[in-house]
Amino acid sequence: MEQQQVQDTIKLIKRGFSLQMNGVASASMREKGIGGYLNWGIQLPALRNIAQQYGKDYDLAAALWKENVRECKILATLIMPAERMSSDLVDLWMEQTKTQEMAEYATFNLFQYTDSASLHAFAWIASDKTLEQICGFNLLSCLFRKGAEPDDRDINEFLDQAIAALADNSMAVRHAANNSLMAFADMGELQEKIVEAAMRKCM
Repeated sequence: MEQQQVQDTIKLIKRGFSLQMNGVASASMREKGIGGYLNWGIQLPALRNIAQQYGKDYDLAAALWKENVRECKILATLIMPAERMSSDLVDLWMEQTKTQEMAEYATFNLFQYTDSASLHAFAWIASDKTLEQICGFNLLSCLFRKGAEPDDRDINEFLDQAIAALADNSMAVRHAANNSLMAFADMGELQEKIVEAAMRKCM
């Protein structure tokens, strides 16, 4: 998509946001701390419908991500082709993520499908940044549910970080870590026993 066409498309999309604005949802999100961006309060199903109209488009997604608008950024995670997300670009988007909501959308809509998903997951769970930890554990949950089996070294790293995160000050980090442990345990009887043994050690 040419640059002028991209900008025209973004203007069209933004006009559509104003017609679909949900003032109650927008106010509720601000009260819950889902801020940091201009927020129209539009829900994910409506954004998925918009994304389907445009399909996968790197140029449009990259431009949407640069907009300081919640809905534009969510659309970017839906429209960006995962195969075009280099490791450096994933890092950049992570650095530019300001809210837990956006971190989760980026992870579930896009990051889990990138070639560097596993590498980023293990780097992020070892981070001291809350949003990176949330993304890392959620990313591992996605990978485990898709049947990705870590080697022994990665399993030990994951368990150490996840169990430590269960005592984190952030409820969101604790929740993400717990979900990743459950996703790993759900992979099979062996994995379930590994998690149970690790949990007993920290009691």
